[in-house]
Amino acid sequence: MIYNSFDNPGLVKVLKFLQTHNTEYLSGQDLSDVLRISRVAVWKHIKKIQELGYTVESKQKLGYKLISNSNTLLPWEITTGLKTKNIGQRAYFFDSIDSTQNQALKMADNHENDGSIIIAEKQTEGKGRSGRRWESPKGGIWFSIILHPKFDISITTLFPIASSLALSIAIEKIFKISPELKWPNDLTIEGKKLAGMIVDVSLESNKIESLVLGVGINFNVDVKQIEKSLKGTPNFYGVVSLYEQKNNIKPLQLVQTFLIELEKIYELLNTKQIKKIIVEWTKRSSTIGKNVELSTIDGKIKGKAIKIDEDGALVVSSNNKPIRIIAGDITHVSK
Repeated sequence: MIYNSFDNPGLVKVLKFLQTHNTEYLSGQDLSDVLRISRVAVWKHIKKIQELGYTVESKQKLGYKLISNSNTLLPWEITTGLKTKNIGQRAYFFDSIDSTQNQALKMADNHENDGSIIIAEKQTEGKGRSGRRWESPKGGIWFSIILHPKFDISITTLFPIASSLALSIAIEKIFKISPELKWPNDLTIEGKKLAGMIVDVSLESNKIESLVLGVGINFNVDVKQIEKSLKGTPNFYGVVSLYEQKNNIKPLQLVQTFLIELEKIYELLNTKQIKKIIVEWTKRSSTIGKNVELSTIDGKIKGKAIKIDEDGALVVSSNNKPIRIIAGDITHVSK
């Protein structure tokens, strides 16, 4: 099942009319006359709307009335009322897909898709960093965003860090809790992973042709099942579900708030206001000031995390010498 936010098929027309007249019953004939579609088409759309998780009450001689909206992150719900200029203004939804990142990469060359979000109810081959598997069952929030940045290629390594900051700010605003940021791009609660980011960049003539941000949020997942599946895999340090923290928040609120915060961060990057991002990230970091061990392509490095540089590199003091690390798996260790 695939939907997008901009074709405005008959289903969405029926839904929007129900949403704007949700204090009254609407007869099938009324809907047919106003929307200029057959009564059979109205009935079929109502059935599909119900299958998508909306509660529509049907009463003989009165018609249809929308009782409640769906909790599924459908594209027209994401774009409706979204206060961004570009990011998230086009949305695509898949009930199941191998990976939203794979789909976004296929679409990234088309500049009409700049700012588009590709979201899935579940992924069968979710992608984590360094080619790792990311468990993506129903209940989580799994999506990718296509961007065509203005910023310099040197900033691409900072982008996932900046994006994790945007998500942290969104969670603070919506849930009133403060997740910690673990270098390079994880969000944690009490030391367990809440969310992660990956970035795929396409380059041409030393310029960024396209950038695809992948985001995975353990919103309302079965923590025990995921831990059972991932236990023993490299760099696994536990899973936490956001839904456990406060259970009256809808996923749509979080996604829309994140898109707004991401656009603010994105503009800071495009206008080279890097220091603001680093200061805010550092405030929330669980890594800076800690003793760490990193697995890199050059081997293991132990030391104390001092800061991140303007390109997102982690600076570690090892044997009283500063070492810059662009990429690696990090473990916080006791001294």
